[in-house]
Amino acid sequence: MARDLAIDLGTANTLVYMKGKGIVLNEPSVIALNRQTGEVLATGREAWQMIGRTPGYIVAVRPLRGGAITDFEITERMIRLLLQRVGVSRFTRPKVVICVPSAITEVERRAVTDAARRAGAADAQLIEQPMAAAIGADLPIDEPIGNMVIDIGGGTSETAVISLGGIVALEAVRVGSFDIDASIQAFVRREHGIAIGERTAEEVKVAIGSASVTEDESQAEVRGRDLMTGLPKTVVLTPEEIRFAIDDVISSIIASVVRCLAKAPPELAQDFLVRGMYLVGGGGLLRGLAQRIERETQVPVRMSNMPLEAVVMGAGHCIEHYDALKGMFMGARR
Repeated sequence: MARDLAIDLGTANTLVYMKGKGIVLNEPSVIALNRQTGEVLATGREAWQMIGRTPGYIVAVRPLRGGAITDFEITERMIRLLLQRVGVSRFTRPKVVICVPSAITEVERRAVTDAARRAGAADAQLIEQPMAAAIGADLPIDEPIGNMVIDIGGGTSETAVISLGGIVALEAVRVGSFDIDASIQAFVRREHGIAIGERTAEEVKVAIGSASVTEDESQAEVRGRDLMTGLPKTVVLTPEEIRFAIDDVISSIIASVVRCLAKAPPELAQDFLVRGMYLVGGGGLLRGLAQRIERETQVPVRMSNMPLEAVVMGAGHCIEHYDALKGMFMGARR
């Protein structure tokens, strides 16, 4: 008997939840290919370590960018490899629930479900990430209460108001953690004349990045290539510099939260002041972000206990109680 699966197909990370077992896979959404032969050399963490370090004929790519599928063929291969790794074959055909950004197009929806079916799934259903996050955060989504979820992922930031099992208001921007990394790269290049890779930028963000002033701040040393001489060079970055570098990205994320609050019906808006907004997704781990959103919206922000896993846990909950929750899937409510 095949165990049913829930997959959170994120721009940054892919997580797989197996019915009765919990999360069985949590890896970066990266695949390394040989350009000449087209064979897959590595996926996940192993491929992530290759980013920016490969010879010309090997390419390490993220098939999802900005919450959209940039390469259908490679995405399908990645889904197939993921399912193989957790034990899916032609003989065990599980039901699969896949979490996708709510701004996904009809073509992309078809592509994801077709890829999952071709990779060995008996049935593939889609669920919007904010909806899955709300289920994963144990919010009372079936009741006539305003639940607000802010999901900041690698390529998209989605804010949704959920009530009575449906999305009432939604605001999605194709801006996320990768844009924060890119703005750090651009800042270091512009101000210090050094080129750094995306992995280095991410390490800087994790080490000293913040959205507002925090306690016990420290500086970070960054090594990169000097653009003038072409030689390796080290510079010291301060938290103030990083805050300045990423401010535009943070402001656009907060602006989308404000727009979503403005779309919510007044009856639900009063619930947010009491219940607060729930922050999930890896981008929500940025220091000082919850406090800054709270300060600019005047609405309390609560961090999810498991921000990275909330979405896949919600989809996993749908797999465990499939018949009771199948009304939550995309297409079921339309």
